[in-house]
Amino acid sequence: MQVNVTRTTLSRALSLALLGMASASVLAQNPPPPSPPEPTPPQPAESAAVTQLDTVSVTGYRQSLQFATDAKRDSTGFTDSIFAEDLGKFPDTNIAESLTRIPGIQLNRDVNGEGLNIAIRGLGSSFTKTLINGASVATASIGLDATNQNREVDLNIFPTEFFNQVTVYKSPQASLPEGGAAGVVDMRSVRPFDMPGTHVTYHLQADYNDVSEKTSPRGSSIFSWTNDEGTFGTLVGVTSSRGKIGVEGFETIGWTNPNLTNAQCGNGGAAGGFPALGERCNVTGGNGWRIPDVVPDNASTRAAGLTPGTPIDAAWLLANNPGLTTDQIGEALIPRLGRPVYMSGDRDRDAVLASMEWRPSDRLHVWVDALYTKAKRTNERIDVNLIGRNGQLIPIDMQLDANNVVTDATFTNAQFFLEYRPYEEDVQYWHVTPGATFWFTDDVKLDVEANMSRSWMFRESPTILINSPFTTVQYANDGGVPTFNSDLDLNDPNLGWSWAGGGRVNVQNEKRVTETSGVRADLQFGEDSRNVRVGVAWDRNARTIRGFDNSPAWEDLVCRGLNPDGSVPDPRPACDGNAGALITNAELASYLLPGPQGFITVDGNRFKNATDYYRYRDEAPESGGPNTGGATGGFTERTLAAYIELNGETEIWNRNLRFNAGMRWASTDQDIAGPVTIGGVRQYQTLTGDYSEWLPSFSAAWDVADKVVLRMSGSRTMTRPNPSSMLPSTVFTDQSAQVASQGNPELTPYLSTNFDLGGEWYTGDEGFVGLTLFNKRVEGYTFQGVTTRPFLDLGIPFEDLTETQRDAINNRGGPGVATVNVNQQVNADAALNIRGWEAIWVQPLSFVFDGLGFMANYTKIDISTEGRDASALSGNVYGVAPSLWNATAYWENDVASLRLSYSWQEGAFGTGPNQQGIPEAQIFGDDRGQLDLSAGYTLANLPSKPQITFNILNITGEERRSNFWYANAVNDLYDPGTTYTIGIRGTF
Repeated sequence: MQVNVTRTTLSRALSLALLGMASASVLAQNPPPPSPPEPTPPQPAESAAVTQLDTVSVTGYRQSLQFATDAKRDSTGFTDSIFAEDLGKFPDTNIAESLTRIPGIQLNRDVNGEGLNIAIRGLGSSFTKTLINGASVATASIGLDATNQNREVDLNIFPTEFFNQVTVYKSPQASLPEGGAAGVVDMRSVRPFDMPGTHVTYHLQADYNDVSEKTSPRGSSIFSWTNDEGTFGTLVGVTSSRGKIGVEGFETIGWTNPNLTNAQCGNGGAAGGFPALGERCNVTGGNGWRIPDVVPDNASTRAAGLTPGTPIDAAWLLANNPGLTTDQIGEALIPRLGRPVYMSGDRDRDAVLASMEWRPSDRLHVWVDALYTKAKRTNERIDVNLIGRNGQLIPIDMQLDANNVVTDATFTNAQFFLEYRPYEEDVQYWHVTPGATFWFTDDVKLDVEANMSRSWMFRESPTILINSPFTTVQYANDGGVPTFNSDLDLNDPNLGWSWAGGGRVNVQNEKRVTETSGVRADLQFGEDSRNVRVGVAWDRNARTIRGFDNSPAWEDLVCRGLNPDGSVPDPRPACDGNAGALITNAELASYLLPGPQGFITVDGNRFKNATDYYRYRDEAPESGGPNTGGATGGFTERTLAAYIELNGETEIWNRNLRFNAGMRWASTDQDIAGPVTIGGVRQYQTLTGDYSEWLPSFSAAWDVADKVVLRMSGSRTMTRPNPSSMLPSTVFTDQSAQVASQGNPELTPYLSTNFDLGGEWYTGDEGFVGLTLFNKRVEGYTFQGVTTRPFLDLGIPFEDLTETQRDAINNRGGPGVATVNVNQQVNADAALNIRGWEAIWVQPLSFVFDGLGFMANYTKIDISTEGRDASALSGNVYGVAPSLWNATAYWENDVASLRLSYSWQEGAFGTGPNQQGIPEAQIFGDDRGQLDLSAGYTLANLPSKPQITFNILNITGEERRSNFWYANAVNDLYDPGTTYTIGIRGTF
């Protein structure tokens, strides 16, 4: 067992603080015992009902700001909250997007612009612990281009209508579940006694996106009832949406350079050999593009005026690319797969919420909350690729910039392939949390709660890939998106598309299941402001990811051909669509259609029905991993935790000081399981481990003036390691067999020592100005060790690869020569220091114009490393925006409201180095800002007081872009378009 008890200055200080504050609390004069408090669900001490919320006279958005301001003022630690404006009316249509109004929150968007998950204060989204009503959440869903192999939680599966408060705890408390080194997000669902009486809310809405050019309807209704005695209540909510997506974009899957032979380099080496890494013509690595040794004989090379059979050596390359040296040609960067991409499909979601509360007396409060949501998502994705990776382009008149990025060229012997890659995905999630609060006396209460959740996903994602005839391409890159023009009409089904030369079909499925369960008990001695709390908790968290692949069998039928008896010929034919294939090259055109973006698509339903696709899908055997990346396998964690926590008040210089101090102990047993091949036999291997941590925490808030609060917090937090990085397997993550991932079951948890200092000045009403300085020192942070190793060193049989991967290995010199970039996560012998500051200003401007106001926040983060692995770690901290800000101007009166919001975040590294075998190459995201509008008008004289709403998301149509190493080498670019929304909501 690993046991960590760190004797740091922080831990000693917290111990002294506990003793000192305990003494002060005992000596402080306590007021007379109060009457039994209003029952509330179990929650951390500082999140008790905020002061005088029922006296707020404003409504709508200003009311939600007022609640958030009051909650922050009354808190002891560093917390921020978002409140619903009314029952079933959260301020934004997406929970993740709502949280951008909190400083220190970085929003991660999907390629369609939808908010997916969040990161807090410089640590990735997997470092955030997500709760519903205090219980752990784990989802099986993934985004359009995300893989979610870690501990991320996608928030877009949860309807905002079902939640009335989301609280972000940036400083921990011993009573909060551990696991969020960056912070904890707790989403509180609506309950009957949130609004006593009988109420029915309804909400109808229609969205229109200018890329999909389709309308998406959605609606919700919540029924809430409590009896006249105030002892029992029920609530039921339903919501349904039928969303449409449309995304236009461009992808490159990285950039690469030629793998010149010694003869093409002119370095004097053996003619059939290749320059070693670091030598002339191969200084930076990469080598994903192979210029032929001789001019091939095809229509494109002859039309370009080349003589088939002519050797392509150094002299030829220099003569046909004047102004360049072979050293430059060997480093010339082009997209691996330059491709326009188009996505369209459905994003349907239905959900039900049920809640029951029973309050038979002032001494007992019982509740049950249940949430069920299911989603059906489809994506008709098509892209047409200029083949760079493993291709054989011949450059003519090529021009490079100072970074060796190709800016202009004629490429003959060029070829395109169409990739038709639709998917259908079903996601379900349910969550049940029963609990109760017992008041034994006015000063002794017991909170107990249990939870259970399960989420599962099934995604089928077939692929159909066919090739164009060879052509000559005029290539240009002016820094935006590369363009390539040829005399081929890529939108013509009768162009001569063929299976030959690398065509393929794939049947690939993915199944995911996540499960959480737990029980906890919290015993409090004392009133809410002065108490000692002790508690125990047991939690179980499990996840499995399984890939399934029946591609070889489907290929045998579709494009390779079977014997009359259904057996596979020996030798197995290539996927070339010749006689014997179910769909020959001659028949292929009948399954193709002109596409919506200037290149063809596939008549998917007809193709599937004609090729018995659904049988092959259902019979797909388990594979090494899904096509979204990662490996097949899973984990189970069982955690036992206990804590002691002290909450108190005292006075310093006649000013009130609130404090929270505690210690949490957590012990985790862990099973990591995945398939391995030993002695040619595939079997599951389970690796076990355990560890425990002591996690101290202390927070204090001092009311130094009537309207000024100063705060400080010190703590130690943890996040468990990425389970996908621990699986005992080695898998390839691409069809070119150039990148492999290898598991490391010895990873240990991330531990963060935190210190925060800040304060707020409350200016009146919802207004306040706040500033916080924060510091995190993270130990055990992992970095992706990338090594370039010969294929034969991996221990993977060459014959176990797909034919496409074997061809790629052979194109790079064969199994004895080809190298593979192997990624493996390791704990760094170094510390990651995250220092930063965040500011927020919420200010009503009623003195200028009644109902006018603004809010703005800004966050600045600086990350440094120290220790033996500092240099390696610094290049592997990615996905963190160095600065971000958000601003909202709002106005509202009794019937009308208007909000204009802008959020911006600075670009950041998205990956570690050594991308596509180039040691210095990293993916870097561009800066991005988004402007949104929200407006509403209430028809106050009509029944239910219906409010007409109008929203515009991404008013200026901002794109999302990342680059490969250099600003003019786009990695991907997506245009989610602008979405217009009109709706109506009301309450009876």
